[in-house]
Amino acid sequence: MAHRNGEDGVIPPRSGRFLQKDGYWYYSTREGVDIGPFDSASDAQNGAVAFIDYIRSSDPGTSEMLKRYRAA
Repeated sequence: MAHRNGEDGVIPPRSGRFLQKDGYWYYSTREGVDIGPFDSASDAQNGAVAFIDYIRSSDPGTSEMLKRYRAA
């Protein structure tokens, strides 16, 4: 596993971002929210890219707001 941009030191454990439930695909955010459903893994990957772009360009409080919707 490689370091991400801006990371130094020991690489933390990481889990897969994509999962399949009941025949549909989802991606998980760092905040613990599963987003979907998508019809294919490719659609979920495209959704994750769009989500990351949105978070990067949004107000810093947006990420904090998402934590309120964390999967139980």
